[in-house]
This record gives sequence, C-alpha cells and structure tokens, in this order.
Amino acid sequence: MAPETGRRRGWFRFFVATLFAAAAVAGQISSGTNNTTAAVAVNVGVIVDMDRADFAGQVWLSCVEMAVSEFYGSHPNYTTRVVITARDSRRDDVVQAAASALDLIKNVQVQAILGPDTSMQANFLIPLGEKAHVPIVSFSATSPTLASIGSPYFFRAVQNDSTQVHAVAAIFKAFGWRQAVPIYVDDAFGQGIIPSLVDSLQAVDARVPYRSAISPSATDDQIGEELYKLMTMQTRVFIVHVSPDLGPRLFVKAKEVGMMSAGYVWIITDGLTVFLPSFHPSVLRSMQGVLGVKPHVPQTQAVLNFTTRWRRKFQRDHPEILDANLNSYGLRAYDATWALAMAVEKAGAATYFSFESDKTKKYMVGVSRNGQNLASALLGTSFRGLFGGFALEADGQLRASAYEVVNVNGNADRVVGYWTPPPAGELTTRSSSKVASQLGTVIWPGDPGAVPKGFEIPMSGKKLRIGVPVKPGFREFVSVSTDPETNETTVTGYCMDVFEAVVKTLPYALPFEYVPFAKPNGESNGSYNDLVNQVFLGNLDAVVGDITIIANRSNYVDFTLPYTESGVSMVVPVRPDGSKNAWSFLKPLTWDLWVTTFLFFLFIGFVVWVLEHRISKDFRGPPSHQAGTSLWFSFSTMAFAQRQNLVSNLTRTVVIIWCFVVLIIIQSYTASFTSLLTVQRLRPTVTDMSELLRKGEFVGYQEGTFVVGLLNSMGFSGDKLVSYNSIEGFDSLFRQGRIVAAFDEVPYIKLILAKRCSEYMMIDPTYKADGFGFVFPKGSPLVPDISRAILNVTEGDSMTKIEETWIGKNNKCPESSTSPPIGNQLGLNSFWSLFLIAGVAAVSALCIFSVMFVYEHRKLLFPSKDDLHSNPSFWRRVLNLFKTFDEKDLKFHTFRDDRVGNEINLADLNVMTSPSTFSVETTEFPAGSSQKPITPPLDSPSELNESTEPRVGEINNMDSHPNSSVGGVIATADGEIITSRVF
Repeated sequence: MAPETGRRRGWFRFFVATLFAAAAVAGQISSGTNNTTAAVAVNVGVIVDMDRADFAGQVWLSCVEMAVSEFYGSHPNYTTRVVITARDSRRDDVVQAAASALDLIKNVQVQAILGPDTSMQANFLIPLGEKAHVPIVSFSATSPTLASIGSPYFFRAVQNDSTQVHAVAAIFKAFGWRQAVPIYVDDAFGQGIIPSLVDSLQAVDARVPYRSAISPSATDDQIGEELYKLMTMQTRVFIVHVSPDLGPRLFVKAKEVGMMSAGYVWIITDGLTVFLPSFHPSVLRSMQGVLGVKPHVPQTQAVLNFTTRWRRKFQRDHPEILDANLNSYGLRAYDATWALAMAVEKAGAATYFSFESDKTKKYMVGVSRNGQNLASALLGTSFRGLFGGFALEADGQLRASAYEVVNVNGNADRVVGYWTPPPAGELTTRSSSKVASQLGTVIWPGDPGAVPKGFEIPMSGKKLRIGVPVKPGFREFVSVSTDPETNETTVTGYCMDVFEAVVKTLPYALPFEYVPFAKPNGESNGSYNDLVNQVFLGNLDAVVGDITIIANRSNYVDFTLPYTESGVSMVVPVRPDGSKNAWSFLKPLTWDLWVTTFLFFLFIGFVVWVLEHRISKDFRGPPSHQAGTSLWFSFSTMAFAQRQNLVSNLTRTVVIIWCFVVLIIIQSYTASFTSLLTVQRLRPTVTDMSELLRKGEFVGYQEGTFVVGLLNSMGFSGDKLVSYNSIEGFDSLFRQGRIVAAFDEVPYIKLILAKRCSEYMMIDPTYKADGFGFVFPKGSPLVPDISRAILNVTEGDSMTKIEETWIGKNNKCPESSTSPPIGNQLGLNSFWSLFLIAGVAAVSALCIFSVMFVYEHRKLLFPSKDDLHSNPSFWRRVLNLFKTFDEKDLKFHTFRDDRVGNEINLADLNVMTSPSTFSVETTEFPAGSSQKPITPPLDSPSELNESTEPRVGEINNMDSHPNSSVGGVIATADGEIITSRVF
C-alpha cells in the first residue's frame, strides 16, 4: 500500500512541476512578445569533486542549481540567464581540476567558474582565470595563501582561515593554556593556516614548540608513528587542521594509542567541524570531548525553508544517497551563485558575453570580452543571503563573521560558546574575553569534569633529570657528596632547598632526580655555560644550582624568575679609620662649601650694614667700629647671639632667610661630625674601580662564573685577573697581597661577609645581573608554574628559614655595612639652592633700598634748572650722594629725639628771613675752643650775594656767632626739617 501511495505522490509532484514549467515558458513567450530582445544565456562552469565519500560535491552542485532556479524565479524580467555546466575534479586531483577549467574556458566559453573544492586546486585555477579574464568564485577554498596571490579575478565567498584562528586563540585564553602543537595536512590547505595560527597564539601568550605535518597520502601506520612522537612531548593541546578524509583516520588512531584520555585537549578547525554530522558513529565515538570551531549559521526562517526545499530536491535527484548532509559550504555555494547571477545581469547590460581569440596562439584559450566588467560587478554586489549580508571587500574576500565553539558529545556536536570578530581597528585578542564569559560546560576527553592543564611531564618510567653543578667551594649553595661505601650521591645546599620548597607548592606532582655534572673521578665536567648547554642539547631536563640569569644563556634556554638578590659588586679589605685627628672638624664639609659659607657671611654682613647704616645707631660711628659690628652681627648668626637692633624691614627679611640657611648648615654639620667621630670605625682600602684600572692592580673573581667576561668588558686585562673557588681561596689571595679587590655576585658576597664581616666590605656601585634562576628547555610549560611557585616561596617564611640555615647561621656581624664609610662629606651641591635663595633675597633688598634712596635724593644727581648755575660735575654730584648716604636719616623714628633737640629758632640768631619760617641746627662750642664752623664749599664766591632770601630746599650759609656755628638746613616752606648739616 505504501509504495502505491509513494507513486501517486510522485506523479502528483511531476504534474505540479510540469504546470510550473509551462507557466514559466508562457511567461517567457509573453515577455518575448513585449520585449525586443530575448534573454542572453551566460555559461558558468562548476568544478566539484563528485567522488567524495561524504557526497559533498553532489550537495554543493544541487545548491548551485537551486540558486539559479530560485534566482530567476524571483527575477523573471532579467535579460541574462546563467547556464550551469558542471565538471568533476575527481578526488581532489589538481591536474584534473585544471584540465576541467581549461575545457570549460576553451570549449564551453564560460564567463565564470564556481569552485573548485580545495585550496590546492584553486591555486592552479587562479592564473588560468586571470589569463582568460574569467572570474574564479570559490565557496570552499579557505587557505590564507590564496589571498596573497592578489589576482583581480579571484573571489572568495567563504571565510578565510586566518579569521577562525582568532576564535581558536580565544579558547586558549579562556582556559589559560600556554602551548599547542598544530597537526595539519602537508599541502596548501594545511600550510596556509600555520603563520596566522602561530601569530594569534602568540598574541595570547601561547607558544608552538612543535609542528606536526602529515602527508595527504599518509597511511595509518605513519599517522600512528607521528602520534607516538607527540606522546613523548610535554604539550597536551593539539590543533587539528586536516581534510575531512584524513581527520577521521587520525582520531581513530589517536583513540587506539591512548591520546583521547584525560589530560589531552583536541581542537579542530572548521575544515573538520562542518563535516561532523557526516562522520560515521564509530569516528564520533573516537572524538568524544573534542572542541571545534565552525562558522555560525543564523537559524532564520529563510535557512530553515531552504533546508527543507534542498532536502526534497536532493532526495528526488539522488534517491540512492540516503545520508547526505547540508553544511555551511552548501549555503555559501548558494549565496555565491546568487551573487554571480546578479553580477552577470549588471555586466550584461554593457555588452554581450563572448570570447576574443588569442592571436598569438601562445595560450590555447581566448580572453573574455566582458570579464573585467563581470569582476567589477562582483565587487559591487551586495544582498541579504542565507548567511546574512553578502558583500565582498576590495580584495575579493568576505568580511569576518561569527564562529561557533562546539563540543563533540555522543553522536552530535553541541554549541558551548560563540566568538564574534572585534570592531574595526580593535585588537583581535580583546575579543577573546567574549568566549570566556559565554562558554558552557565542556566535556573533556577521558575526564568530563576536570579542565586539562595543557601539558604533562612524559614519565615513561623516568624521572625529570635535573643537572647540578659540582664545585669545590661555596658549598653552602650547592654541595655534592658521594658515600664511598654505598656510592650514593647526596645533593644539598641553599639552591636545592629552594627548589624542593618550590616543587612542594606546585598543584601537581613533579618526580625528579639530581644528576651531578661531574667526570667519573668526581671533578667538575665543565663551566656553568657547559652545564646550561646540556639542557639545550636535550641531555638534561633542567638545571638547579647557583646559575645566574644572563642574556647569552637565555638565547638557548628558559629561566624561571630569580630567587636571590641580583648584581655584581666589588669586595675590598677594610682598615681602621685614621681620619680622626686635630683637623677632623673640617672634614664634614667640603672645601667649596666652607669657602661659600664664609663668603656669604661677609656678604650678608655688608648687606645688613648698607640697609642699617643711615637709620640705626648700632651701625654708625668710626669705620673700624662699623666694620667690626657688621662682621660680628653676620657671624653671630651661627649662635643666634646677635644683639644689634635691626630697624629696616628689608634687613629683617634678609636676616630671617639667612638664619634659616645657617640653621640647616649647622644641623647638617653636627650630624655629619657626630657620625664621623662615633659611627664609622673602618674604611675600605679601595673605593673606586677606576683607581684599580689606572694603577693596573690585580683583581680576583670566582672561577667558572660569567664575572670574568664582565671584568674584561670593564677594561681589565686577562693577566690582571686571578681566580678563586672558595672562601678560603678568596681570603688567601688578599692575605698574600696577590689582589687588592675582588668582584663577585651579591649572594656570594653576602656569604663572605657573613663569615668575614670585620675584614672585608662590599663597595657600591652594583653592576646589574638578574640573580639565580632555574634552567629549563626553551618553551617548557613548567617555567610559568615554577616562577609563580618561586614568588609564593620568596614571599613566605620558608625562604627566611632557608637563608638562616645556609647563609646566616655563621653571621657574627649582621650589621656590617655594604657601603664605603667615607666619601659622605657635605658638599655645595646639597645646599646651593639655600644659598641661591639667601643671595636673591639679599640682592633684592639692596636693589629696593638703592632705588628708594636714589629716588629720594634725586635732586643731588639731577638738580633743577635754577640750581644748574653752580654747574657741579657728575662725579661731584655722585660724591655728594655718597656723603648724603653717610649721614643719619633724621626722618626715621630712631633719630626723633636728636631731631627735636637740635631744632632752634632762626629768630634767636637775628637772621633775616623771609616770611616763611626756617629751622636751623646750631652747635655750641666752648669758649676758647679751636673748633670752627665748617663752611660748605661753594662753586663761586658770589653765591652769598645772589640772594638774601633763602629758598625752599636751598642750603644757606650764615655768619657765625662767636660761640656757635650755624649749620645750613634743607627745609620745606612750613619749616619742617628734611636734613641738616653742620657747616
């Protein structure tokens, strides 16, 4: 009954299809009657592999045919019609694909080619299409190397593989993995992704220590051999980028060898992920826990409707194929065909599609006349397709779109997260945070709950071989001893205790064994560089000991963070400090500071005298008295014992600032002198390395370390360097006088000073070095874990206990200084700013005083026109100004009593005056005194008779009384005295 029903349905569908076809023909006939031209047929070739086991070629071809049919069903009035001609590329055969393309171009004269399947085939077809001006539109060739060809006739309607590597890097950042091994097929498809994959992983601090390339024709045994090699490595994260026919065999073999167990991580690219639904269930059982990325297909109604239509058509066209699946490449083929049909219509409006034969006959193909127009039309085509917005960039590539992160669980893959590309101009690594916040629960291989750490130490019955140096001295750091009876080797020391404490803090077990770097007789087998080189050569898994981190070594191995102090410094003997003598009080200050301080005392005294001379009685009198008072005042500021009264505000400002400077200098001197007398007991014999070079002295260094190279770079010749290998040897060289200084690393110097602190001293400066670190091979995943563990140990109490055990237990002088005891004199460079402030204040006060004084007595320098009859010279006027400066300023309040006592009435002297009242100053002389009135000099004898009436501001000369002398006065009109002088 069921077969009969199926036949009836089939006839019914055939009848409906016939009706639709008749309607289409009628529409075309009808349109032909209304249009002057019929639709132009445009040949388009399709190259796909029809022999694929997953029937992908048939699936993609059916999508292309549906796109043509549905496009013209939606656009019946278009003047062009795409006609599809398909060719089989036959099992990814590059030559066959090229031959098919040549046949399509030469014999069918196709105007464009859709396909081919693989990147390797596309690499051959692109030059052919460029020669014939035939656009190659690929919907499945994803290799980034194709974009580098730069052909204007190659268009990629699928995502470039360089986009999905950012999604892979985002997964790494989300889980914190630091290493990955890419497993890729050794052809254009596999090789093209590697550069961009490595770059994206480095952007999230992940490295690629090894690359596993598998031949496309590799057998199962060859695949197994490569997998066994990967098992011996530490990395447990693998990124698989292979073809769909190689991928299933790879995972089945990985399951057999035990690499799909707990601790392993497998990530597949979209070249495999999109084909997961077509894999056999046995293959999917071998891929449990695998993560994959694939383009995100929006589940719109258009996609759902198309999937239903395609399934019906494919079952009708290929009833013998029962398990075909539509994937994202089929949707891309549909959109690419739709875009090509739109571009054909745009280009066909300009000219008909035809070929121009090659007249040179150099090539067996012609050139498409409309190829350039068609290529330009493709770049300008945009529409809403099944995948969303379709638009090609200027280089013929699609814009980046979102990716899904899926996890294989059971017989299907489920989405656990999404990755979206960053905004334009934004760093791609920033988008990784989106995955970290959106990833769901992941089922991991062998252990559904625990996130693999990404690496393991491959045991295989062996422990981690850790090399240790063998040396006769400084056994506190590394000590290797062998029991002569049991022949058992014991390794102890400061470095060993630190390493063992670090290993205990790791979140996982790390079995190891120490391997002394020694000859059969127990002696050292070489230098530290030779020991580090054993890790580079693969003879040792790590090195633990007093190994200094230097740049040259880091080129070959990786170091952990340092666990000791860093640097190289100089050690010299010390002798009793003989600096204490009768002149020790001069040593706290340098000579330039002494001289500068003394000169400033003189300068401040002079400034105070200038500002106070006219207004203060304390700064008047005989010149010797004035000089002594000024100096006494200036130097008494050291003890703040000055007794002179300061009248001017300018003087007070200067003295306040100067007292502050003196206070700081005195306090600094006191502290330095006290330290010189009480604290500093010892002094080094040498304080400067340049002194050693200048005198050609012998210096020591520890044998086997890198310090000898540092000394050579500093300028020390080889014949001036003497080595030692123990503290005893170090001490012996100094006692024998063979060296005057030694250079060593700070950890060794601390050990020496702990035992010989009263005999030696470390002298600054310290030359940069990075301290001791543990050595591992380049790219070892143990380095970040052990570095973090070192931080935990060094910040805790265990590090202090280890140092006390090996370095500090013999320290009898814990307060020994590591800096030279001398050379700490106070210099001018520490106080120049204070002197500058005091000097500026003093000079400013002098300037202000000078300007005010000159302005007040400006008539002495620049007399009025009425006074120019005397015609005094300029230097005479300057001399009068200085004489005026030497007089008291009777206007000032300090001379108020003197001014009032000396005023007399001019009427008592019977002097004829004008109606204005003038005051004069008289001086009484005893009878018989030899002193006489001083008469001011006059420029001409006739000055007395020029006027009998005194003028305001004029100096008058009057006849003296027998017992008195009359002084001239300078007065105002109302009789107020400005100044007076005894004549």
